[in-house]
Amino acid sequence: LLPFYGMAQGLDTLRHEVLLETSMGNIRIALYNETPLHRDNFLKLTKEGYYDGNLFHRVISSFMIQTGDSTSRHARPEAQLGEYSPDYTLPAEIHYPALYHHRGAVAAAREPDDVNPEYRSSASQFYIVYGRRFNEDMIDRVQARLDKATKGKVAIPPALREAYYKKGGTPHLDGQYTVFGEVLEGMDIVQAIQNVPTDAHDRPLQDVRILRATVVK
Repeated sequence: LLPFYGMAQGLDTLRHEVLLETSMGNIRIALYNETPLHRDNFLKLTKEGYYDGNLFHRVISSFMIQTGDSTSRHARPEAQLGEYSPDYTLPAEIHYPALYHHRGAVAAAREPDDVNPEYRSSASQFYIVYGRRFNEDMIDRVQARLDKATKGKVAIPPALREAYYKKGGTPHLDGQYTVFGEVLEGMDIVQAIQNVPTDAHDRPLQDVRILRATVVK
């Protein structure tokens, strides 16, 4: 993984950590102090047991794994998931390019731009990036996509181009979704989850579940 930007800049590195014990193994994540609203909300939901039993309801190979719909706990195999989160949203806390969608980034899901022009985040749904590695031509195509989506407001600087080339991620989401944490341990588990077979709605054919989420630091 790439080093956390704040650590590289000598900023405060005392960060809360959350352990996701999943049916496929453990994932340990750190929460960024630069996104305090998302950090505190995630800690609150974790302490309340909100994430315990949730499925990874949306899984896309070479992209990301998503969870946070609490109705998924007892969902039937054929049920379509991902429509529920608590009845509030969070203001965007986008700190691009400092916080970006590198492999292992943890970010908040949200409603689409046409109904959510302020990029407000879901109260509970989040995703963990796996992504892919990019060459220069691929990054150029992503930049063109970003130019169209953001009207030229999001540019991929040289350092991030190199990072996406060497480490991978999902650069087409940069500057539009709040990245609020990163995986410290368990990227092998993230990799395994994003490779499981899924149905036409990207739900795993065999449930992948968060057994328990706990604040460990």
